[in-house]
Amino acid sequence: MEQRGCGAWLEQRQWVAIMVALVLFWSGASAQIRYSTSEELKEGTVVGNVAKDLGIDLNTLKDRGFRIVSGSTEPLFQVNRNDGILYVNRQIDREEVCERRSVCLINLKTVLENPLEIHYIAVEVLDVNDHSPSFPEKEKRLDISESVLPGARFQLLAAHDPDGGPFSIQQYKLSHNDHFRVEVKDRGEDGKMPFLVLQKPLDREAVRSHKLLLTAIDGGKPPRSGTIEITVDVLDVNDNTPVFTKDVYSVMLNENSPLGTTVIQVNATDLDGGVNGDIIYSFGNVKSKLNKLFDLDTLTGEITVKGPINFEEKDSYLIDIQASDQGPVPLTTEKSVLVKIIDVNDNAPEIEITSFSNAIAEDSRPGTTVALISVNDLDSGLNGKVICSITEDVPFKLMPSLQDNMYSVVTKSPLDREKQAHYDVTIVAKDAGQPSLSSIKTVSVVVSDVNDNSPEFSLSPYNFYVSENNYPGASLFSVSALDHDINENALISYHILRDSGEGNNWASFLNINSETGNILALKSFDFETLKTFNFQVVATDSGTPSQNSSVTINVYILDQNDNAPVILYPVSTNGSAEGVEEIPRNVKAGHLVTKVRAYDADIGYNGWLLFSLQEVTDHSLFALDRYTGQIRTLRSFTETDEAEHKLAILVKDNGNVSLSATATVIIKVVEPKEAFAASDVKSSVKDEEENSVTFYLTITLGSVSTLFLISIIVLIVMQCSKTTDYSSTYVQDANYDGTLCHSIQYRSGDNRYMLVGPRMSIGSTIAPGSNGNTLVLPEHRRASGEVRH
Repeated sequence: MEQRGCGAWLEQRQWVAIMVALVLFWSGASAQIRYSTSEELKEGTVVGNVAKDLGIDLNTLKDRGFRIVSGSTEPLFQVNRNDGILYVNRQIDREEVCERRSVCLINLKTVLENPLEIHYIAVEVLDVNDHSPSFPEKEKRLDISESVLPGARFQLLAAHDPDGGPFSIQQYKLSHNDHFRVEVKDRGEDGKMPFLVLQKPLDREAVRSHKLLLTAIDGGKPPRSGTIEITVDVLDVNDNTPVFTKDVYSVMLNENSPLGTTVIQVNATDLDGGVNGDIIYSFGNVKSKLNKLFDLDTLTGEITVKGPINFEEKDSYLIDIQASDQGPVPLTTEKSVLVKIIDVNDNAPEIEITSFSNAIAEDSRPGTTVALISVNDLDSGLNGKVICSITEDVPFKLMPSLQDNMYSVVTKSPLDREKQAHYDVTIVAKDAGQPSLSSIKTVSVVVSDVNDNSPEFSLSPYNFYVSENNYPGASLFSVSALDHDINENALISYHILRDSGEGNNWASFLNINSETGNILALKSFDFETLKTFNFQVVATDSGTPSQNSSVTINVYILDQNDNAPVILYPVSTNGSAEGVEEIPRNVKAGHLVTKVRAYDADIGYNGWLLFSLQEVTDHSLFALDRYTGQIRTLRSFTETDEAEHKLAILVKDNGNVSLSATATVIIKVVEPKEAFAASDVKSSVKDEEENSVTFYLTITLGSVSTLFLISIIVLIVMQCSKTTDYSSTYVQDANYDGTLCHSIQYRSGDNRYMLVGPRMSIGSTIAPGSNGNTLVLPEHRRASGEVRH
């Protein structure tokens, strides 16, 4: 199809087109990339470097799946994933792709994945003069009567050139002769139509036949041409031409009419007789497309439907009909038939979203525009009249605009993202045709969040239990709040509310992780100093403006065994507890020598004290009550017994890891004296007083300890109500408990707790305001030399 020398010219033109495309690209970064290439290039011909022009890293093309999105047919162009070069995938015939369009533009869409990028490329296919004009026939015979006067015009068959623009047919030339010249009439879309014009009368007797060569020339450089041989036979006189019965033929035809439907029947008459008056009908210069749509009966002049009639493709057709007689020299008359196509409702409306906001704030006012849509129906009249509506019960409605077939989707009621964050709005477009056709389009609307919710704590109030002696800086507990908003509006930070009030002093020794809500103490707690306190935590979101809420934290300190027993008697001096007791040698078994008194600042089992002998000179002489700390004689003294005995006593609490203290009692055995009897009497009186005080103390503590076990209360009352007979023989009672327990009851939330305190020696009392764990000894001295504290 190419002429010699055209290849080099095409290659040069291709590179020029590529350079022009690159200049256009760099001249405007925001413009669409556009290349130019010629048709009929070989497969693999480079069009341009897409990756370079788009600024895409070549190393990522293959991994990101760089490709051209194409339909089911084989694409005209393809892109190389390794270097991003756009090349011709198959040979392009511009006349096939774009028919007679002046600009042949092919739009391509390229895709990069991970992340997704879409770029649009336009490739203009430049026409080359690769087709020569051609006539539908190799030769044409014309019968012209010798009676035809100069100036008569005879329509010739037009040549066809698939190329467009300047490469289409530009002129016709007729071989040199004395009788005829060619005249060209421009018929617009139908191209240039050649007419043979008689310049000089014919003389059949001189020349019976004229041989002419008609040449059609296009505008290429070099030009291409095609020829047809025209033979003009000079006939005898046939001086009447056919005449159509109507001056104008116009008809209405429904689209989609069945094949074979009669469109119209034309009629022409000829005043001549015989064969000179017999008329046949034919199409004039009709495009090949019309030949596919309509058929003409040459004898009757009836035009019928031959192919599908579509109003949307063309709403009218102008058909040239020729009526020719059959005389020796046929005369022809032309008439145009105008066929107007009547629209029927065969196209459903089309909905197009022209502008769309995929997210709308939940605090938007009613009437806020979400999307703009346009509807179009290819039909006309009522068939193209479209009515739009929203079918679901959603907080959106359609508002028509001033421009026809334009609507806006607006909010009709307040939105709440926390109730519904996404809406699928179905838009129905329905035309007014009979029967009606409709189409549906769904618009997805996302409701964006605004900060309209305050943080909510999981509990209110919080109750936490913390053991004393906690490690400073270690996490104690945590609080948590939830915000129903999202993103920044739901990002919560915590802080402790600190004020100058006396009841919130402990808040200054606490710190909180603003992100996690973990609370830690900057100092250790001491149950003996502080048993409970409260403070407030505030949760604030990160919205603008921010929202906050607060919660009260109640903290209850739990006791630990962190206090060792303290020896009250013997009195501690120089860091050690040591006492000296003198007893007569003639005391009997069971004689109360002395009592070791101690207390523990802890409560409950942590403050419950037990006494034991760690060291004793003679195990047969003395016994220690493990609960009361009383030291008594086991037998009478003999002459061989030592005069001085040393007892080392261990006082231990009942904690999981028990703490202890030691006391030393030195017992000196002396000879009886005169005042011993009186002293013994005084001691007895004192014991009775102590027992009386202990009895009343037990009653008082029993009334306070309402949750104390009944069995323990009965046991305490029984033991406390016994009268100690020091003059009788001592018999050790295994169930005897010489100390009393005290308890503390307090409430924490819905729970009620009772903490049992240390045992108290007989005769001791509870000091008011001492947290229930400080002992005060009675203000009198025992005859045996017991020290008053």
